[in-house]
Amino acid sequence: MKSYFRQTSTLTYSYLACLPLFVVYEVLIRISQPDATAVVRLSADIWIQNLLLLFHENTLLLSFIVIAVLGGFIFYRERKKTFVFRPGYFVGMVGESTVWAVVLAVFVSGVTGLLFALSAVEIPANASLLLAEGSAGITRLQMLALSIGAGLYEELVFRVVLVYLLIYAFGYFLEQKHAMILAVVIAAALFSAVHYTGSLGDPFTLSSFVFRMLFGLALNALLVVRGFGITAWTHSMYDVILVVFFWPG
Repeated sequence: MKSYFRQTSTLTYSYLACLPLFVVYEVLIRISQPDATAVVRLSADIWIQNLLLLFHENTLLLSFIVIAVLGGFIFYRERKKTFVFRPGYFVGMVGESTVWAVVLAVFVSGVTGLLFALSAVEIPANASLLLAEGSAGITRLQMLALSIGAGLYEELVFRVVLVYLLIYAFGYFLEQKHAMILAVVIAAALFSAVHYTGSLGDPFTLSSFVFRMLFGLALNALLVVRGFGITAWTHSMYDVILVVFFWPG
């Protein structure tokens, strides 16, 4: 058991565990909307694609190149660590992430309920989306695809890139500890706020905003304790559970 937790917290296992999220997301996006003139994708994914477009129009190819380079960097960085490849560990990571998704949802909804005096709390469903003007309504399969990709792209943007950029910026005039706390809180607030933008953005309610912000803070804590792979899968499994069991579409 100690070996499982030690190994699955490494960057190597996180990298390998996130590859299926990328592949399944890209495949389902294309299967779920083969004839769409404007393909529905995650906001965070679109931001990354727009950045890649600065270098080449084939963003999928560039994505594979970036992933390969990142993998090489991670393997080189952790080359001196003892790495044990066990397929069962990846199954365990998915199972553990599913448990974390349920636990965090119950915990955060409970805290949000207490903050709002135990009134009815809206549990928000799913990721932030961007839909082109005039596109057709979204299907359950599309929602499933977006849910799977949300863990990878939103965690990468909001829990890694944004947090570290803010820590770097705030570090110029704040102590490291204070810069880190402020960065995590602001990143969680922005993570929550982006779910209300775009043509498919949710209607704003204070309870859903607070829930998402607290959920973002909880995911930050999970990232520190268990690593990016578990955090990404936890986010994805939370959204998948909502789509499969609670989404009305």
